[in-house]
Amino acid sequence: MSLYKSKSDRIIDVLIYLLLGIFGFLTLFPLYYVFVVSITPYSEVLRHGGFIMLPTSVTMDAFQAIFSSPTVPQALKITIFVTVAGTFLNLAVTTLLAYPLSKKFIPGRNIVLIAIVFTMLFSGGLIPLYLVVRATGLMNTVWALIIPGLVSTFNMLIMKTYFENLPAEVEEAAKVDGCGDVGTLFRIVLPLSAPIMATIGLFYGVGHWNAYFQGIMYINDKTLQPIQVVLRNMIQTPNVSQELAISNPMLLQTLPPETIKMATVVVATIPVLVIYPFLQRYFVKGMLLGSIKG
Repeated sequence: MSLYKSKSDRIIDVLIYLLLGIFGFLTLFPLYYVFVVSITPYSEVLRHGGFIMLPTSVTMDAFQAIFSSPTVPQALKITIFVTVAGTFLNLAVTTLLAYPLSKKFIPGRNIVLIAIVFTMLFSGGLIPLYLVVRATGLMNTVWALIIPGLVSTFNMLIMKTYFENLPAEVEEAAKVDGCGDVGTLFRIVLPLSAPIMATIGLFYGVGHWNAYFQGIMYINDKTLQPIQVVLRNMIQTPNVSQELAISNPMLLQTLPPETIKMATVVVATIPVLVIYPFLQRYFVKGMLLGSIKG
């Protein structure tokens, strides 16, 4: 097959890369600007009219300020726990639901699928959900951030489709060798399902890390608030020192609230940016195989 490209093909390639470059720049620039402002002395930011691309000096005072406060470290601990424990439970329950539903011989399978898909179209509403959380005693606990959203119907359907695409011969061979259904799932199916597990795990993990609405609805204790709720409170309040309970008020004499807010945004964003590249190769493959039924 010839690798020669016509002039029109090369022009189209250039336009595609140009558009991708523009979209990539528009996506990354806000993150870059927030990071630059967080490490730049605010006097220099003001000297450039509030907009700066490359700082001439660097300061970590804003990060020192937020980590000298008990609020941000505690919020990070809560968010990390909710993300790790929540993602593990999400994957466990979603897998245990999706695997049986991927087997067409299961009695009542279609009825269960219809009932599950029905929840994508209709729900009880916000107030009934709040009443259920309160009645079950989950208010002001970290489990209120995990259990109400334990299974995503969309993620479950993607995982079910992935399981349906696995070769049936592999499972049959495992059962011939003496594996039961549970053994087949954990010894054969799950090792073959790393792409979809990474994909669904990323969906759940990012959802837990960025969740703030559940923290507003179900958490009144400030020591249990996740990082996104703390960040939201910082943005809404003009008195950042009171919100963060900074033990060294002298830091705020040289740090305006905007710089501290930018630094908190960086702290809340970096973990997801660091983890995503390691899961990217699984992410694309998992989405393709889990969304198309062969």
